[in-house]
Amino acid sequence: MHHIPSKKIVSFFIGSFVCLTIIIARLAYLQVFQTLTFFQLSQKNFLRFEKIVSPRGNILDRNGQLLATNRPVVSLYWQGTGNKELSIAQQKILADLAVFLSPFNNAYEEILSAEKLNRRFLLKHDIPFETMSIIIEKFAQHPNLLYQTDFKRFYPHKHVASHIVGYLGGIHYENSGKMGLEKICENILKGEPGQLTNMVNSRGKYLMSRREKDSLLGGTIQTTLDLDLSTIAEESFPQDIAGAMIVMEAKTGNLLVLLSRPSFDPNIFLDPLSIQTWNNLQTDQPFLNRASNACYPPASLFKLVSTAAGLETGILNQSDMWVCHGHTNFVGRDYHCWQRKGHGVMTMLSAIAQSCNIPFFEVGKKIKIDTLAEYANKLGLGRPACSLLPEKQGLIPTKKWKRETKGESWWPGETLSAAIGQSFLLVTPLQIARMVGAICEGVLVTPRILHDEPITQEPVDISKETRDFLKRSMKQSIQAHGTSSQLKSLKNFEIFAKTGTAQTSAFEKRELAKEFLEQGWFVGHITYKDNEPLVVVILMEHVGSSRFVTAVALDFLVRYHKLIDKQQIDG
Repeated sequence: MHHIPSKKIVSFFIGSFVCLTIIIARLAYLQVFQTLTFFQLSQKNFLRFEKIVSPRGNILDRNGQLLATNRPVVSLYWQGTGNKELSIAQQKILADLAVFLSPFNNAYEEILSAEKLNRRFLLKHDIPFETMSIIIEKFAQHPNLLYQTDFKRFYPHKHVASHIVGYLGGIHYENSGKMGLEKICENILKGEPGQLTNMVNSRGKYLMSRREKDSLLGGTIQTTLDLDLSTIAEESFPQDIAGAMIVMEAKTGNLLVLLSRPSFDPNIFLDPLSIQTWNNLQTDQPFLNRASNACYPPASLFKLVSTAAGLETGILNQSDMWVCHGHTNFVGRDYHCWQRKGHGVMTMLSAIAQSCNIPFFEVGKKIKIDTLAEYANKLGLGRPACSLLPEKQGLIPTKKWKRETKGESWWPGETLSAAIGQSFLLVTPLQIARMVGAICEGVLVTPRILHDEPITQEPVDISKETRDFLKRSMKQSIQAHGTSSQLKSLKNFEIFAKTGTAQTSAFEKRELAKEFLEQGWFVGHITYKDNEPLVVVILMEHVGSSRFVTAVALDFLVRYHKLIDKQQIDG
Protein backbone atom coordinates (compact mmCIF):
# COMPACT_ATOMS: atom_id res chain seq x y z
CA MET A 1 0.00 0.00 0.00
CA HIS A 2 1.50 3.30 -1.15
CA HIS A 3 1.75 6.23 1.26
CA ILE A 4 0.65 9.60 -0.04
CA PRO A 5 3.12 12.36 1.04
CA SER A 6 1.66 14.70 3.53
CA LYS A 7 0.97 18.29 2.59
CA LYS A 8 3.73 19.47 4.95
CA ILE A 9 6.39 17.46 3.10
CA VAL A 10 5.19 18.74 -0.29
CA SER A 11 5.21 22.31 0.95
CA PHE A 12 8.73 21.85 2.36
CA PHE A 13 10.09 20.58 -0.97
CA ILE A 14 8.36 23.30 -2.95
CA GLY A 15 9.62 25.96 -0.54
CA SER A 16 13.14 24.56 -0.68
CA PHE A 17 13.06 24.50 -4.47
CA VAL A 18 11.88 28.11 -4.64
CA CYS A 19 14.55 29.29 -2.17
CA LEU A 20 17.28 27.39 -4.03
CA THR A 21 16.11 28.87 -7.32
CA ILE A 22 16.19 32.38 -5.88
CA ILE A 23 19.70 31.82 -4.46
CA ILE A 24 21.00 30.43 -7.75
CA ALA A 25 19.40 33.31 -9.68
CA ARG A 26 20.86 35.84 -7.27
CA LEU A 27 24.33 34.28 -7.52
CA ALA A 28 24.07 34.23 -11.31
CA TYR A 29 23.02 37.89 -11.31
CA LEU A 30 25.87 38.94 -9.02
CA GLN A 31 28.56 36.86 -10.74
CA VAL A 32 27.49 37.27 -14.36
CA PHE A 33 25.64 40.53 -14.74
CA GLN A 34 27.32 42.51 -11.93
CA THR A 35 30.86 41.29 -12.52
CA LEU A 36 32.09 44.63 -13.86
CA THR A 37 30.45 46.62 -11.05
CA PHE A 38 32.01 44.56 -8.28
CA PHE A 39 35.33 44.46 -10.08
CA GLN A 40 35.35 48.25 -10.12
CA LEU A 41 34.33 48.40 -6.46
CA SER A 42 37.08 45.99 -5.49
CA GLN A 43 39.63 48.06 -7.37
CA LYS A 44 38.65 51.11 -5.35
CA ASN A 45 39.98 49.32 -2.28
CA PHE A 46 43.54 49.76 -3.54
CA LEU A 47 43.32 52.11 -6.55
CA ARG A 48 42.83 55.88 -6.58
CA PHE A 49 41.94 57.53 -9.88
CA GLU A 50 43.17 61.06 -10.45
CA LYS A 51 42.19 63.36 -13.31
CA ILE A 52 45.04 65.05 -15.19
CA VAL A 53 43.95 68.54 -16.09
CA SER A 54 44.01 69.42 -19.77
CA PRO A 55 45.33 72.94 -20.42
CA ARG A 56 42.85 75.05 -22.36
CA GLY A 57 43.80 76.30 -25.79
CA ASN A 58 45.08 79.83 -26.29
CA ILE A 59 43.05 82.75 -27.60
CA LEU A 60 45.10 84.94 -29.93
CA ASP A 61 44.64 88.30 -31.60
CA ARG A 62 44.98 88.67 -35.37
CA ASN A 63 48.79 89.00 -35.06
CA GLY A 64 49.26 85.99 -32.79
CA GLN A 65 49.50 87.94 -29.53
CA LEU A 66 48.03 86.18 -26.50
CA LEU A 67 44.65 87.31 -25.20
CA ALA A 68 44.10 84.23 -23.02
CA THR A 69 46.57 81.51 -22.14
CA ASN A 70 47.67 79.26 -19.26
CA ARG A 71 50.38 79.66 -16.66
CA PRO A 72 51.94 76.90 -14.57
CA VAL A 73 50.77 76.74 -10.96
CA VAL A 74 52.94 74.88 -8.45
CA SER A 75 51.35 73.47 -5.28
CA LEU A 76 53.21 72.09 -2.27
CA TYR A 77 51.78 69.07 -0.39
CA TRP A 78 52.73 67.33 2.85
CA GLN A 79 52.99 63.65 2.00
CA GLY A 80 52.36 61.50 5.08
CA THR A 81 54.82 58.68 5.78
CA GLY A 82 52.92 56.73 8.45
CA ASN A 83 54.45 58.14 11.65
CA LYS A 84 52.13 58.38 14.65
CA GLU A 85 53.62 61.73 15.65
CA LEU A 86 55.52 64.44 13.85
CA SER A 87 59.18 64.08 14.63
CA ILE A 88 61.34 67.00 15.77
CA ALA A 89 62.92 67.04 12.32
CA GLN A 90 59.49 67.21 10.63
CA GLN A 91 58.37 70.00 12.95
CA LYS A 92 61.54 71.92 12.06
CA ILE A 93 60.77 71.51 8.36
CA LEU A 94 57.30 72.96 8.88
CA ALA A 95 58.77 75.85 10.87
CA ASP A 96 61.32 76.54 8.09
CA LEU A 97 58.56 76.39 5.44
CA ALA A 98 56.45 78.84 7.40
CA VAL A 99 59.18 81.46 6.84
CA PHE A 100 58.61 81.27 3.08
CA LEU A 101 54.89 80.51 3.06
CA SER A 102 52.75 81.17 6.15
CA PRO A 103 52.43 79.64 9.64
CA PHE A 104 50.68 76.23 9.75
CA ASN A 105 49.36 76.58 13.31
CA ASN A 106 45.70 76.17 12.35
CA ALA A 107 46.48 73.22 10.10
CA TYR A 108 48.72 71.28 12.53
CA GLU A 109 46.08 68.65 13.33
CA GLU A 110 45.32 68.09 9.65
CA ILE A 111 49.02 67.73 8.86
CA LEU A 112 49.37 65.22 11.70
CA SER A 113 46.36 63.27 10.45
CA ALA A 114 47.84 63.18 6.92
CA GLU A 115 51.14 61.94 8.42
CA LYS A 116 49.44 59.10 10.33
CA LEU A 117 47.25 57.99 7.38
CA ASN A 118 49.86 58.34 4.62
CA ARG A 119 47.66 60.98 3.00
CA ARG A 120 48.46 64.25 1.25
CA PHE A 121 47.70 67.64 2.71
CA LEU A 122 47.91 70.86 0.70
CA LEU A 123 50.34 73.25 2.38
CA LYS A 124 50.23 76.02 -0.22
CA HIS A 125 48.66 76.51 -3.63
CA ASP A 126 50.07 78.69 -6.41
CA ILE A 127 53.49 79.42 -4.95
CA PRO A 128 55.50 82.17 -6.68
CA PHE A 129 58.34 80.89 -8.84
CA GLU A 130 61.08 82.58 -6.77
CA THR A 131 59.72 81.12 -3.51
CA MET A 132 59.33 77.67 -5.04
CA SER A 133 62.93 77.73 -6.29
CA ILE A 134 64.23 78.45 -2.77
CA ILE A 135 62.10 75.68 -1.23
CA ILE A 136 63.19 73.09 -3.79
CA GLU A 137 66.83 74.03 -3.31
CA LYS A 138 66.58 73.93 0.51
CA PHE A 139 64.49 70.75 0.81
CA ALA A 140 65.51 68.76 -2.28
CA GLN A 141 64.10 65.21 -2.50
CA HIS A 142 62.49 65.36 0.95
CA PRO A 143 60.05 62.42 1.43
CA ASN A 144 57.41 64.57 3.16
CA LEU A 145 57.27 67.26 0.47
CA LEU A 146 55.46 66.69 -2.79
CA TYR A 147 55.34 69.24 -5.61
CA GLN A 148 52.54 69.24 -8.16
CA THR A 149 52.29 71.44 -11.23
CA ASP A 150 48.93 72.31 -12.76
CA PHE A 151 47.82 75.00 -15.16
CA LYS A 152 45.70 78.02 -14.46
CA ARG A 153 43.97 80.29 -16.96
CA PHE A 154 45.69 83.62 -17.39
CA TYR A 155 44.50 86.82 -19.07
CA PRO A 156 47.68 88.91 -19.52
CA HIS A 157 45.91 92.09 -20.62
CA LYS A 158 43.21 92.04 -17.94
CA HIS A 159 40.36 94.42 -18.92
CA VAL A 160 41.33 94.70 -22.60
CA ALA A 161 38.69 92.97 -24.78
CA SER A 162 37.29 91.27 -21.66
CA HIS A 163 33.73 91.14 -23.05
CA ILE A 164 34.95 89.30 -26.14
CA VAL A 165 37.44 86.97 -24.46
CA GLY A 166 35.07 86.19 -21.55
CA TYR A 167 35.94 84.29 -18.38
CA LEU A 168 35.83 80.86 -16.76
CA GLY A 169 33.68 79.63 -13.91
CA GLY A 170 32.96 76.35 -12.17
CA ILE A 171 34.42 74.10 -9.49
CA HIS A 172 38.19 73.55 -9.45
CA TYR A 173 39.18 71.34 -12.40
CA GLU A 174 35.78 71.52 -14.05
CA ASN A 175 36.05 75.19 -15.02
CA SER A 176 34.25 76.04 -18.24
CA GLY A 177 33.59 79.17 -20.27
CA LYS A 178 30.83 81.38 -18.89
CA MET A 179 31.00 84.33 -21.28
CA GLY A 180 32.49 85.51 -24.56
CA LEU A 181 34.76 83.29 -26.65
CA GLU A 182 35.57 81.16 -23.61
CA LYS A 183 31.93 80.06 -23.72
CA ILE A 184 31.26 80.22 -27.46
CA CYS A 185 34.34 78.14 -28.31
CA GLU A 186 34.24 75.89 -25.22
CA ASN A 187 34.36 72.65 -27.24
CA ILE A 188 37.48 73.81 -29.09
CA LEU A 189 39.31 75.31 -26.13
CA LYS A 190 38.66 72.77 -23.36
CA GLY A 191 40.86 69.92 -24.61
CA GLU A 192 40.62 66.40 -23.18
CA PRO A 193 41.65 65.44 -19.61
CA GLY A 194 44.00 62.54 -18.88
CA GLN A 195 43.91 59.99 -16.08
CA LEU A 196 46.42 58.83 -13.46
CA THR A 197 45.94 55.58 -11.49
CA ASN A 198 47.54 55.43 -8.03
CA MET A 199 47.91 52.18 -6.09
CA VAL A 200 47.61 52.41 -2.28
CA ASN A 201 47.84 49.95 0.58
CA SER A 202 45.24 49.31 3.29
CA ARG A 203 46.37 52.43 5.18
CA GLY A 204 46.11 54.66 2.14
CA LYS A 205 49.85 54.92 1.49
CA TYR A 206 50.75 55.50 -2.15
CA LEU A 207 52.70 52.55 -3.56
CA MET A 208 52.92 53.37 -7.24
CA SER A 209 51.36 55.52 -9.96
CA ARG A 210 50.54 54.75 -13.58
CA ARG A 211 49.50 57.21 -16.27
CA GLU A 212 46.52 55.62 -18.00
CA LYS A 213 45.80 58.42 -20.45
CA ASP A 214 47.62 61.59 -21.41
CA SER A 215 45.74 64.86 -21.43
CA LEU A 216 45.29 66.63 -24.75
CA LEU A 217 45.82 70.36 -25.06
CA GLY A 218 42.76 72.35 -26.15
CA GLY A 219 42.69 73.93 -29.58
CA THR A 220 43.93 77.44 -30.21
CA ILE A 221 41.61 80.02 -31.74
CA GLN A 222 42.72 83.15 -33.55
CA THR A 223 40.48 86.19 -33.43
CA THR A 224 40.23 89.23 -35.67
CA LEU A 225 40.96 91.52 -32.70
CA ASP A 226 44.00 93.76 -32.84
CA LEU A 227 45.59 93.95 -29.38
CA ASP A 228 47.62 97.09 -30.12
CA LEU A 229 44.58 98.88 -31.51
CA SER A 230 42.42 97.68 -28.61
CA THR A 231 44.97 99.00 -26.14
CA ILE A 232 44.96 102.52 -27.59
CA ALA A 233 41.16 102.43 -27.69
CA GLU A 234 41.17 101.61 -23.97
CA GLU A 235 43.53 104.53 -23.37
CA SER A 236 41.38 106.95 -25.39
CA PHE A 237 38.03 106.00 -23.86
CA PRO A 238 37.44 107.72 -20.47
CA GLN A 239 37.64 105.31 -17.54
CA ASP A 240 34.61 106.73 -15.71
CA ILE A 241 32.18 106.77 -18.66
CA ALA A 242 29.92 103.87 -19.63
CA GLY A 243 29.64 103.09 -23.32
CA ALA A 244 31.11 101.19 -26.22
CA MET A 245 33.63 101.52 -29.02
CA ILE A 246 33.88 99.46 -32.19
CA VAL A 247 36.58 99.49 -34.86
CA MET A 248 35.73 97.25 -37.80
CA GLU A 249 37.30 96.74 -41.20
CA ALA A 250 34.71 98.16 -43.57
CA LYS A 251 35.15 95.58 -46.34
CA THR A 252 35.75 92.34 -44.42
CA GLY A 253 33.78 92.89 -41.22
CA ASN A 254 36.84 92.02 -39.11
CA LEU A 255 36.25 93.40 -35.62
CA LEU A 256 39.59 94.92 -34.60
CA VAL A 257 38.32 96.61 -31.44
CA LEU A 258 35.23 95.82 -29.43
CA LEU A 259 35.29 97.80 -26.20
CA SER A 260 32.54 97.95 -23.61
CA ARG A 261 32.68 100.10 -20.47
CA PRO A 262 32.63 99.44 -17.61
CA SER A 263 34.72 96.31 -18.09
CA PHE A 264 36.18 93.68 -15.76
CA ASP A 265 39.33 91.67 -15.21
CA PRO A 266 38.64 87.99 -16.11
CA ASN A 267 41.46 86.88 -13.79
CA ILE A 268 39.34 87.57 -10.71
CA PHE A 269 37.06 84.60 -11.50
CA LEU A 270 39.91 82.10 -11.33
CA ASP A 271 39.81 82.12 -7.51
CA PRO A 272 36.85 82.17 -5.10
CA LEU A 273 35.17 85.59 -4.96
CA SER A 274 34.21 87.27 -1.73
CA ILE A 275 30.66 88.53 -1.36
CA GLN A 276 31.98 92.09 -1.15
CA THR A 277 33.91 91.72 -4.42
CA TRP A 278 30.88 90.24 -6.16
CA ASN A 279 28.61 93.02 -4.92
CA ASN A 280 31.10 95.64 -6.11
CA LEU A 281 31.05 94.05 -9.55
CA GLN A 282 27.30 94.58 -9.90
CA THR A 283 27.66 98.37 -10.11
CA ASP A 284 26.96 99.75 -13.60
CA GLN A 285 26.53 96.28 -15.17
CA PRO A 286 30.17 95.55 -16.11
CA PHE A 287 29.26 92.19 -17.70
CA LEU A 288 26.86 93.77 -20.21
CA ASN A 289 28.47 93.95 -23.64
CA ARG A 290 27.23 97.38 -24.63
CA ALA A 291 28.66 97.05 -28.15
CA SER A 292 26.28 94.30 -29.23
CA ASN A 293 23.91 93.46 -26.40
CA ALA A 294 22.57 96.88 -25.38
CA CYS A 295 20.20 99.17 -27.29
CA TYR A 296 20.21 102.96 -27.57
CA PRO A 297 18.23 105.63 -29.48
CA PRO A 298 20.22 106.36 -32.67
CA ALA A 299 19.52 110.12 -32.49
CA SER A 300 20.81 112.10 -35.48
CA LEU A 301 22.55 109.06 -36.95
CA PHE A 302 19.11 108.01 -38.12
CA LYS A 303 18.94 111.12 -40.29
CA LEU A 304 21.12 109.20 -42.75
CA VAL A 305 18.29 106.65 -43.02
CA SER A 306 15.66 109.38 -43.35
CA THR A 307 17.70 111.05 -46.10
CA ALA A 308 18.13 107.77 -47.96
CA ALA A 309 14.40 107.03 -47.70
CA GLY A 310 13.49 110.57 -48.81
CA LEU A 311 15.81 110.54 -51.82
CA GLU A 312 14.92 107.01 -52.93
CA THR A 313 11.15 107.64 -52.74
CA GLY A 314 11.32 111.09 -54.37
CA ILE A 315 10.20 112.99 -51.26
CA LEU A 316 13.58 114.78 -51.28
CA ASN A 317 15.87 116.09 -53.95
CA GLN A 318 19.57 116.69 -53.45
CA SER A 319 19.09 120.35 -54.39
CA ASP A 320 16.31 121.05 -51.84
CA MET A 321 16.69 124.03 -49.50
CA TRP A 322 14.90 125.13 -46.32
CA VAL A 323 14.96 127.96 -43.85
CA CYS A 324 15.35 126.81 -40.23
CA HIS A 325 13.65 129.19 -37.78
CA GLY A 326 14.27 126.77 -34.89
CA HIS A 327 10.92 125.00 -35.16
CA THR A 328 8.22 123.79 -37.51
CA ASN A 329 4.52 123.18 -36.95
CA PHE A 330 2.52 120.05 -37.65
CA VAL A 331 -1.19 119.67 -36.84
CA GLY A 332 -1.05 122.43 -34.26
CA ARG A 333 2.11 121.33 -32.47
CA ASP A 334 5.61 122.85 -32.64
CA TYR A 335 8.55 120.54 -33.32
CA HIS A 336 11.88 122.11 -32.37
CA CYS A 337 15.34 122.02 -33.85
CA TRP A 338 18.16 121.46 -31.36
CA GLN A 339 19.36 124.93 -32.36
CA ARG A 340 16.45 126.86 -30.87
CA LYS A 341 17.42 130.15 -32.55
CA GLY A 342 17.50 128.39 -35.93
CA HIS A 343 20.17 127.57 -38.50
CA GLY A 344 18.88 129.88 -41.23
CA VAL A 345 19.10 128.67 -44.84
CA MET A 346 19.84 124.94 -45.05
CA THR A 347 20.73 122.77 -48.04
CA MET A 348 20.47 119.00 -47.84
CA LEU A 349 24.25 118.73 -47.41
CA SER A 350 24.46 121.35 -44.68
CA ALA A 351 21.36 119.96 -42.93
CA ILE A 352 23.09 116.61 -42.39
CA ALA A 353 26.48 118.18 -41.65
CA GLN A 354 25.05 120.51 -38.98
CA SER A 355 22.36 118.02 -37.93
CA CYS A 356 19.49 120.47 -38.40
CA ASN A 357 16.15 118.85 -37.50
CA ILE A 358 13.82 120.89 -39.71
CA PRO A 359 14.42 119.15 -43.10
CA PHE A 360 13.88 115.77 -41.44
CA PHE A 361 10.67 116.94 -39.82
CA GLU A 362 9.56 117.80 -43.36
CA VAL A 363 10.42 114.25 -44.42
CA GLY A 364 8.45 112.94 -41.45
CA LYS A 365 5.37 114.91 -42.56
CA LYS A 366 5.33 113.17 -45.94
CA ILE A 367 6.71 109.67 -45.41
CA LYS A 368 5.02 106.63 -43.85
CA ILE A 369 6.63 105.05 -40.80
CA ASP A 370 6.60 101.65 -42.53
CA THR A 371 8.62 103.12 -45.43
CA LEU A 372 11.10 104.58 -42.98
CA ALA A 373 11.35 101.17 -41.29
CA GLU A 374 11.92 99.49 -44.66
CA TYR A 375 14.99 101.63 -45.40
CA ALA A 376 16.29 101.21 -41.86
CA ASN A 377 16.14 97.44 -42.35
CA LYS A 378 17.92 97.76 -45.70
CA LEU A 379 20.78 99.41 -43.84
CA GLY A 380 20.94 96.67 -41.21
CA LEU A 381 19.03 98.31 -38.36
CA GLY A 382 16.42 96.41 -36.33
CA ARG A 383 17.88 93.00 -37.09
CA PRO A 384 20.77 90.97 -35.66
CA ALA A 385 24.14 91.39 -37.31
CA CYS A 386 24.46 87.55 -37.45
CA SER A 387 27.73 87.54 -35.55
CA LEU A 388 28.84 84.97 -32.98
CA LEU A 389 28.25 87.44 -30.18
CA PRO A 390 25.05 87.54 -28.13
CA GLU A 391 23.20 90.57 -29.44
CA LYS A 392 19.96 92.48 -29.21
CA GLN A 393 17.76 92.91 -32.23
CA GLY A 394 16.95 96.54 -31.56
CA LEU A 395 13.64 98.12 -32.54
CA ILE A 396 12.50 99.84 -35.70
CA PRO A 397 8.80 100.64 -35.09
CA THR A 398 6.01 100.07 -37.60
CA LYS A 399 2.27 100.50 -37.51
CA LYS A 400 1.83 96.78 -36.93
CA TRP A 401 4.37 96.75 -34.10
CA LYS A 402 2.62 99.57 -32.22
CA ARG A 403 -0.82 98.05 -32.69
CA GLU A 404 0.37 94.66 -31.39
CA THR A 405 2.55 95.87 -28.51
CA LYS A 406 0.87 99.11 -27.40
CA GLY A 407 -2.68 98.45 -28.55
CA GLU A 408 -2.69 101.85 -30.27
CA SER A 409 -2.60 103.28 -33.77
CA TRP A 410 0.51 105.00 -35.07
CA TRP A 411 0.09 108.78 -34.95
CA PRO A 412 1.49 110.82 -37.86
CA GLY A 413 3.27 113.16 -35.46
CA GLU A 414 5.32 110.20 -34.17
CA THR A 415 6.91 109.84 -37.59
CA LEU A 416 8.47 113.30 -37.19
CA SER A 417 10.21 112.13 -34.00
CA ALA A 418 11.30 108.91 -35.69
CA ALA A 419 12.75 110.82 -38.65
CA ILE A 420 15.30 112.50 -36.35
CA GLY A 421 16.17 109.26 -34.51
CA GLN A 422 13.95 109.53 -31.43
CA SER A 423 10.51 107.95 -30.79
CA PHE A 424 10.68 104.18 -30.10
CA LEU A 425 13.84 103.62 -32.17
CA LEU A 426 16.56 101.46 -30.60
CA VAL A 427 19.77 100.17 -32.17
CA THR A 428 23.03 98.55 -31.07
CA PRO A 429 26.45 100.07 -31.79
CA LEU A 430 27.26 96.96 -33.84
CA GLN A 431 24.26 97.61 -36.10
CA ILE A 432 25.37 101.22 -36.55
CA ALA A 433 28.83 99.97 -37.60
CA ARG A 434 27.18 97.84 -40.30
CA MET A 435 25.04 100.78 -41.43
CA VAL A 436 28.02 103.12 -41.88
CA GLY A 437 29.94 100.42 -43.74
CA ALA A 438 26.93 99.78 -45.98
CA ILE A 439 26.60 103.46 -46.90
CA CYS A 440 30.28 103.84 -47.76
CA GLU A 441 31.00 100.41 -49.28
CA GLY A 442 27.65 99.45 -50.81
CA VAL A 443 27.43 96.13 -48.96
CA LEU A 444 26.21 95.02 -45.56
CA VAL A 445 29.07 93.00 -44.14
CA THR A 446 28.67 90.46 -41.35
CA PRO A 447 30.93 91.32 -38.40
CA ARG A 448 33.59 88.63 -37.83
CA ILE A 449 35.35 87.86 -34.56
CA LEU A 450 37.12 84.61 -35.52
CA HIS A 451 39.86 84.56 -38.14
CA ASP A 452 38.46 81.51 -39.93
CA GLU A 453 34.89 82.77 -40.24
CA PRO A 454 33.86 83.32 -43.85
CA ILE A 455 33.52 86.89 -45.12
CA THR A 456 29.82 87.47 -45.79
CA GLN A 457 28.47 90.48 -47.67
CA GLU A 458 24.94 91.44 -48.58
CA PRO A 459 24.27 93.99 -51.34
CA VAL A 460 22.54 97.15 -50.14
CA ASP A 461 19.33 97.95 -52.00
CA ILE A 462 20.01 101.68 -52.14
CA SER A 463 21.27 103.46 -55.25
CA LYS A 464 24.91 104.50 -55.57
CA GLU A 465 23.75 108.04 -56.28
CA THR A 466 22.02 108.22 -52.89
CA ARG A 467 24.94 106.63 -51.07
CA ASP A 468 27.40 109.04 -52.71
CA PHE A 469 25.28 111.95 -51.54
CA LEU A 470 25.25 110.59 -47.98
CA LYS A 471 29.04 110.28 -48.11
CA ARG A 472 29.40 113.88 -49.28
CA SER A 473 27.15 115.06 -46.46
CA MET A 474 29.19 113.05 -43.92
CA LYS A 475 32.37 114.65 -45.24
CA GLN A 476 30.73 118.06 -44.83
CA SER A 477 30.23 117.34 -41.12
CA ILE A 478 34.01 117.60 -40.76
CA GLN A 479 34.42 120.53 -43.09
CA ALA A 480 32.30 123.70 -43.14
CA HIS A 481 31.83 123.86 -39.34
CA GLY A 482 29.92 120.61 -39.16
CA THR A 483 29.35 118.57 -36.01
CA SER A 484 32.59 116.60 -36.52
CA SER A 485 34.79 119.60 -37.38
CA GLN A 486 37.19 118.73 -34.51
CA LEU A 487 38.68 116.12 -36.87
CA LYS A 488 39.61 118.70 -39.49
CA SER A 489 43.15 118.95 -38.12
CA LEU A 490 43.98 115.33 -39.01
CA LYS A 491 46.31 114.91 -41.98
CA ASN A 492 46.40 112.03 -44.49
CA PHE A 493 42.93 110.88 -43.46
CA GLU A 494 39.79 110.53 -45.55
CA ILE A 495 36.87 110.67 -43.13
CA PHE A 496 33.10 110.41 -43.57
CA ALA A 497 31.52 111.05 -40.18
CA LYS A 498 28.30 111.79 -38.33
CA THR A 499 27.49 112.58 -34.71
CA GLY A 500 24.36 112.19 -32.64
CA THR A 501 23.02 113.30 -29.28
CA ALA A 502 20.23 111.06 -28.00
CA GLN A 503 17.78 112.56 -25.53
CA THR A 504 17.00 110.22 -22.61
CA SER A 505 14.63 112.39 -20.58
CA ALA A 506 12.93 115.79 -20.56
CA PHE A 507 15.36 118.69 -20.99
CA GLU A 508 14.14 120.13 -17.69
CA LYS A 509 15.75 117.20 -15.82
CA ARG A 510 19.25 117.65 -17.27
CA GLU A 511 20.47 119.58 -14.24
CA LEU A 512 19.15 117.07 -11.70
CA ALA A 513 21.61 114.21 -12.15
CA LYS A 514 24.06 112.68 -14.62
CA GLU A 515 21.65 109.90 -15.60
CA PHE A 516 19.36 112.50 -17.20
CA LEU A 517 22.06 113.70 -19.61
CA GLU A 518 21.99 112.68 -23.27
CA GLN A 519 23.90 109.81 -24.87
CA GLY A 520 26.59 110.83 -27.36
CA TRP A 521 27.40 109.12 -30.67
CA PHE A 522 30.23 109.35 -33.16
CA VAL A 523 30.41 107.21 -36.31
CA GLY A 524 32.93 107.38 -39.08
CA HIS A 525 34.27 105.63 -42.17
CA ILE A 526 37.99 106.35 -41.92
CA THR A 527 40.94 105.67 -44.22
CA TYR A 528 44.49 106.58 -43.24
CA LYS A 529 46.88 106.83 -46.20
CA ASP A 530 46.61 103.54 -48.15
CA ASN A 531 45.50 101.37 -45.22
CA GLU A 532 42.26 99.40 -45.15
CA PRO A 533 39.20 101.61 -44.47
CA LEU A 534 37.83 101.29 -40.94
CA VAL A 535 34.41 101.90 -39.45
CA VAL A 536 34.66 103.55 -36.04
CA VAL A 537 31.63 103.75 -33.74
CA ILE A 538 31.75 105.35 -30.30
CA LEU A 539 28.81 105.51 -27.90
CA MET A 540 29.11 107.27 -24.54
CA GLU A 541 26.30 107.21 -21.99
CA HIS A 542 25.08 110.37 -20.25
CA VAL A 543 27.72 112.82 -21.48
CA GLY A 544 25.26 115.50 -22.58
CA SER A 545 26.78 116.26 -25.97
CA SER A 546 28.42 114.53 -28.92
CA ARG A 547 31.41 116.90 -28.76
CA PHE A 548 32.86 114.81 -25.91
CA VAL A 549 32.57 111.70 -28.07
CA THR A 550 34.18 113.42 -31.05
CA ALA A 551 37.08 114.41 -28.78
CA VAL A 552 37.57 110.72 -27.91
CA ALA A 553 37.48 109.87 -31.64
CA LEU A 554 40.14 112.52 -32.32
CA ASP A 555 42.39 111.20 -29.55
CA PHE A 556 42.00 107.64 -30.83
CA LEU A 557 42.77 108.58 -34.44
CA VAL A 558 45.89 110.52 -33.41
CA ARG A 559 47.10 107.44 -31.51
CA TYR A 560 46.07 105.21 -34.42
CA HIS A 561 48.12 107.06 -37.03
CA LYS A 562 51.14 107.12 -34.71
CA LEU A 563 50.77 103.36 -34.23
CA ILE A 564 50.51 102.72 -37.98
CA ASP A 565 53.46 104.98 -38.76
CA LYS A 566 55.59 103.23 -36.12
CA GLN A 567 54.64 99.79 -37.44
CA GLN A 568 55.59 100.83 -40.97
CA ILE A 569 58.95 102.20 -39.78
CA ASP A 570 59.67 99.06 -37.78
CA GLY A 571 58.87 97.06 -40.90
